[in-house]
Amino acid sequence: MKVVVIGGTGLIGSKLVGKLNEHGHEAVPAAPSTGVNTLTGEGLAEVLQGASAVVDVSNSPSYEDDAVMEFFRTSTANLLRAEADAGVTHHVALSIVGTERLPENGYFRAKLAQEELIKASGIPYSIVHATQFFEFVKGIADSATEGDTVRVPAAGIQPIYSDDVAAALGRTTVGTPVNGAVEVAGPEVFRFDEFIRKGLAPDNDPRTVVVDPHARYYGAELEETSLLPGPDANIAETRFTDWLAQQQ
Repeated sequence: MKVVVIGGTGLIGSKLVGKLNEHGHEAVPAAPSTGVNTLTGEGLAEVLQGASAVVDVSNSPSYEDDAVMEFFRTSTANLLRAEADAGVTHHVALSIVGTERLPENGYFRAKLAQEELIKASGIPYSIVHATQFFEFVKGIADSATEGDTVRVPAAGIQPIYSDDVAAALGRTTVGTPVNGAVEVAGPEVFRFDEFIRKGLAPDNDPRTVVVDPHARYYGAELEETSLLPGPDANIAETRFTDWLAQQQ
């Protein structure tokens, strides 16, 4: 089957394209660098010709609240219209566990708006909610750093390897649309501070990691389970310590 991967040159998209092609599908990466721009609609009609499924793993170039909302609303609306014209029968989107629980977070609000557009489109769909990626650990630490201190919430986190996210997206894409959301998460739940300490340790990072119940995660205060998946989540195999070892 032909699958168009929007954002197909990025971290998840490139892995997904490779996995789908390995399994005999025709996976086509679509991004501004390949002549496809979902914000303007450029190249969408052409790339979607003959496609059975579309996977949207694109991301906003700006994380500023208004800009990220504009990106997901505009790009998703353009994409869904083009899919309807092309007769696409499965729309798959990557989103985040907990989108509906953190309205203070502008990025989560934008992803929730994207999900609502997908649900209202009439195109059969599947939304994959993933937890935070292993690869994000240093970026999360940097966002929470004040001087030499990393101030993190008193909450749980169940991170996942990006490769396992791509695999879950691939399985979902070639399956029957669920017309709902599925969750995927890593195999271990960490305390937030434990995850950050483990992620910074291999580089002998000198920053001190402390727990602050009022510390915000990208603008939002977290409850204990804000970022954790539900009991029916698909659990990936790769452990964080094994991934860290691979990076050395």
